[in-house]
Amino acid sequence: MTDATVHHRPGRLFWISAAAGWAVMAWGLQGIFVHSLDTRPANLAKFVVGGALLHDLLVAPLVIGAGLLVARAVPGRARAVVQGALAVSGIVALFSYPLVRAYGLAANNPTSLPHNYTANLLVVLGLVWAVAAGLVITRLRRPATR
Repeated sequence: MTDATVHHRPGRLFWISAAAGWAVMAWGLQGIFVHSLDTRPANLAKFVVGGALLHDLLVAPLVIGAGLLVARAVPGRARAVVQGALAVSGIVALFSYPLVRAYGLAANNPTSLPHNYTANLLVVLGLVWAVAAGLVITRLRRPATR
């Protein structure tokens, strides 16, 4: 019998953690509707569904395409570094998007977004790629090991 044909039944720990997970999700959903003035359930649903669609129809295909391009265009010893730098760049850019777009800026509160987040994003991305370039140069200068 191979591992693929062996069927394991979920144990007690699985069912306990599943019940705990469902309880936390039910508590969160209840909070969305109890505090509907603050959470705006219809807008939240649009945001969640729109985010999932944006991810599945745009982001995931772009990431897969970039991965294929990197796999074909970058030498093997440098490939992991370039892939890592691309992943970090994407995460940093996605995280900083609301700040760069100045969501949450309050005209009556000058301390709400006190920095130039576009410049800061460019500095961080520059540092990520400078480190990546240094690592790539180091890896390509070393003799290849087999």
